[in-house]
Amino acid sequence: MKDVVIITGMSGAGKTLALKCMEDIGYYAIDNLPAPLLVDMVSMMEANPEKFGKIAAVMDVRGGRSFEELFDLLEELKRKGIDYFILFLDASDEVLVRRFSETRRIHPLESEGLRIADTISREREILKRLHENADVVVDTSYLNVYQLRETLKGIITSDRKGVGISVTVVSFGYKFGIPLDADIIMDLRFLPNPYWIEELQGLSGLDKRVADYVTNFPEAKDFTQRFAEILFELLPLYAKEHKLHLNVGFGCTGGRHRSVVVAEEIRRILEEKGYKVNVVHRDIDRK
Repeated sequence: MKDVVIITGMSGAGKTLALKCMEDIGYYAIDNLPAPLLVDMVSMMEANPEKFGKIAAVMDVRGGRSFEELFDLLEELKRKGIDYFILFLDASDEVLVRRFSETRRIHPLESEGLRIADTISREREILKRLHENADVVVDTSYLNVYQLRETLKGIITSDRKGVGISVTVVSFGYKFGIPLDADIIMDLRFLPNPYWIEELQGLSGLDKRVADYVTNFPEAKDFTQRFAEILFELLPLYAKEHKLHLNVGFGCTGGRHRSVVVAEEIRRILEEKGYKVNVVHRDIDRK
């Protein structure tokens, strides 16, 4: 587990829930930590580990001008040998607009007099550098509360002393949009579709009958094996470049059948090799 986790990202993307998740797994949680206090907070953690233990802090545009100092402070932590981890939560503009509309919350930058869509665009501009330097970006657009919790736990509790990198495998439906945080995306719409088999149509890829239908096709077996071999070559290279987490997306039309089956197969193969794998079936319950 990481000693210092900085949670940041777009307003409305789920940072409050992420902080609560960190608290649940043993972190000392701080919301809206002003950037100038970051180094002091880490010093307190080191001086009193029994009380503070590991720290998770939300730092975002609410910090105003002080937020601009964050990168200088991160450099100071690096010089002190403090290992920190930046978790960036994101969501599509459409989803963020809808969330602000539904909750009637005020955007932190609303005082600038911009429309909500323009405000979101302005926030993206401010956070661009942080987004580019984040250790992990999580797209919460279509994750429910439970999926987000499991995804975060899988990322934060990954053992860097093991195989060196953790993997999140996401199944999704193209008709609902691709995951914004995926590092690798594979289109599985070339595989025969169980949706057109009447007795399988209402089931999901977690059902053995659907899994057997998909995996019995030679092209499915061949693809799964070949892709797994590619991953086994790539994962050590990513780890060598200090990438702690890889997000792999498998898409089919609706995200209920083919993508779910292949995601589960890849999970099984990776876990047999000792990799820590978290699976999210993003659209399995969507129509």
